[in-house]
Amino acid sequence: MHPEMLREKLDYILGLKNQIITGIYNETPMSFDTVYEKVMSWSERLSVYIGDSSSVIAKALNDGKSVLFEGAQGTMLDIDHGTYPYVTSSNPTCGGVFTGTGVGPKSIDRIIGVAKAYCTRVGEGPFPSEDQGEHGNYLREKGHEYGATTGRPRRCGWLDLVALRYAARINGTTHLALTKLDVLSGLEEIKVCVAYKYEGKKLEDYPADTWMLSQVKPVYRTFKGFNQDTSKAKSLEDLPQAARDYVKFIEDQTGLPVMMLGVGPDRKETIYREV
Repeated sequence: MHPEMLREKLDYILGLKNQIITGIYNETPMSFDTVYEKVMSWSERLSVYIGDSSSVIAKALNDGKSVLFEGAQGTMLDIDHGTYPYVTSSNPTCGGVFTGTGVGPKSIDRIIGVAKAYCTRVGEGPFPSEDQGEHGNYLREKGHEYGATTGRPRRCGWLDLVALRYAARINGTTHLALTKLDVLSGLEEIKVCVAYKYEGKKLEDYPADTWMLSQVKPVYRTFKGFNQDTSKAKSLEDLPQAARDYVKFIEDQTGLPVMMLGVGPDRKETIYREV
């Protein structure tokens, strides 16, 4: 956007890089003019997309338009509120909307928390409700819980309501979108972690101490399973009673209505509820 400033910065940076290229790798230094021309060609293509996004969003909101923000990753990977040090380098929680876009918190009127009907985790870190036996393997295989890029198998376990309530509080969640309910079909019983035990004491609040979290034992509530195909369901009433009981329990425990419910792998296999 500012060729002279770019020239000044590129000259400085390229000087440093060329010292490494020649001094360490014994390679030919990069030409300033060649790099500068290439970067300027990028500028021509990219400059039309550069602007003040916060101003664009603010205008849309002032004009009465709806704006949807979508976060990636999850609450427990938040650098401030997650299971440090097993976190990402940013804020995937709702606060990331404000710091990332410049929109003020008063502009947000609905916060939908997305959660699977069971729990998964990639890589290291505490996972109190992890099931390393046949049920965990069942959830992994039926839910296709493998990394989309790396193919790495995800760790799987039962829904952790202690963690879900914590995530809802941190994000100011107003509604839930519960996905992959269909994956639970075929299980004789379904467990839900409702609390933790630590040194003989019962914990219903999520501990901020990662070491403590790695030592807790889950307290489970067991539900009757179901074996029916849920993918054709268009409303909550179309689901088997055991599945409805499970969803109702999650709503009661979190105090949040489930407004979207995933009942099959296809995008259309979703129940939408006016709540």
